[in-house]
Amino acid sequence: MEQVPSKEFPMLNGIGATEILIILGIVLLLFGGRKLPELARGSGRALRIFKSEIRESEHEEKKADPTARAIDPAAVERRDDQTP
Repeated sequence: MEQVPSKEFPMLNGIGATEILIILGIVLLLFGGRKLPELARGSGRALRIFKSEIRESEHEEKKADPTARAIDPAAVERRDDQTP
């Protein structure tokens, strides 16, 4: 069965269930059973904070200049190609 590359998670393209179980086993050995829930909780909090900061940043950008237009990459390339 051929694996289809993931557009959402390109780094996880070749990771299967076996690899994930091995990684989880290593994490369990390194941190122990008691630290694992605390580690997961801390990771969840960090991810939640990161996402809220990204949303806030995007909101501030839109709020700062609502009339700003998107830059056309083709126009920038054309302008860069011209010699003075």
